[in-house]
Amino acid sequence: MPHDVYQTKQIIKYIDGQLLKIEDTIANEFPLTLYVNKEEFATIVCTPKYLRELAMGFLASEGVIRKHSDIKHFHLDDSKGLCHIELTREVDTSQAQFTKRMISSCCGKSRQFYFVNDMKTSKVATTTHTITPHEILNLMHTMQSQSTDFKVTGGLHNACISDGKDFYLHRNDIGRHNALDKLYGHCILNNISIKDKILIFSGRISSEILIKASKIGVGIILSKSAPTDLAIGLAEDLNITAVGFVRNDSFNVYSHPERIQHN
Repeated sequence: MPHDVYQTKQIIKYIDGQLLKIEDTIANEFPLTLYVNKEEFATIVCTPKYLRELAMGFLASEGVIRKHSDIKHFHLDDSKGLCHIELTREVDTSQAQFTKRMISSCCGKSRQFYFVNDMKTSKVATTTHTITPHEILNLMHTMQSQSTDFKVTGGLHNACISDGKDFYLHRNDIGRHNALDKLYGHCILNNISIKDKILIFSGRISSEILIKASKIGVGIILSKSAPTDLAIGLAEDLNITAVGFVRNDSFNVYSHPERIQHN
């Protein structure tokens, strides 16, 4: 049963000194509860589209699965917001494993993770892929031009994954992490290699987003917004090229600039 990404509601708008009744377009939120091996694992509040990809990507980024074949049975009941996943093996899905806060060094260096599972599932990028300034600007322009749901609602995050040439995939969601998980899930479901891919993102590169990118396995992340200091430090340690403020005809490179080649 498909759900709408957005709906219209009557609101009051103040403009030009007047209060007016207008129709506004509002992004929908949808709770999706995941059960793993018959145990409730997580509830994701999301945009109700590409839910199978979202579930797959989320489980992979949490380290519950590594590949599609780890799943024995998958049943999605989107009319009730329930997803039942049976794995080919037993896994520890206790909440302590996935939510306990800790501070630990990253790659033996001074950077910090704040969750046990992030430390276990983050990966150091091994890609030798490079990208030109022209490709960076073109990828961001392509994502922006395709962000129709955001233009209508103003309430969605956009993300794309691409090799800069032939492969390109766009997803959006009210949750920035969800948008990335949908991309990851698509690649897992279709056995698409991620090693040589580039992540394009509409929001700020926070440490959480950088860690999510490392879990996916990309070596380059592009954003139209800014990075945080912790994200830059993690990008250096995890061998990820972080590029921010990709706007108009300029951008800033914050880590591993060796992957940026002249046109």
